[in-house]
Amino acid sequence: MQYCEFDSHSPEETATLAERLGRAVERGAILLLEGELGAGKTTFVQGLARGIGLTDYVRSPSFVLVHEYRNGPLPLFHADFFRLSGAAETLDLGLEDLAAPGVLVIEWPERAESVLPEEALRVRIIVGEAMDDRHLTFFAKGKRAEQALDALRSTAEGGH
Repeated sequence: MQYCEFDSHSPEETATLAERLGRAVERGAILLLEGELGAGKTTFVQGLARGIGLTDYVRSPSFVLVHEYRNGPLPLFHADFFRLSGAAETLDLGLEDLAAPGVLVIEWPERAESVLPEEALRVRIIVGEAMDDRHLTFFAKGKRAEQALDALRSTAEGGH
């Protein structure tokens, strides 16, 4: 498993980092976003969508289990498991099948950990002491996730 860390000092920086990742993800990618309420998970997904090339407006899926965005080269499936009471509620979703044609992002993955695909890119967002500061840690498991993380790391180091 590979990992790397980044610090962000504004929602714009968080979205830009995610946008860089969006340029690197490939069809079938699965991202798991962890962070408390207000940590910036939806901001991250908005940047990711821009990087993928989507023109849809991404909003928090808190009241719908999965939002689909298809106005771009790869569809984005944005799931929010916050309101789930257990992993059994996700069994009918077919998470890996859902990811196959595009990119699947799951907020609050800890609510259904036992049914999540093993190969994924996990993103942990921790709120800093200053209001807009965030510390993002990326954990890649599997070839696809590791390649995306390598690409993100190289674009961040190169300042692109």
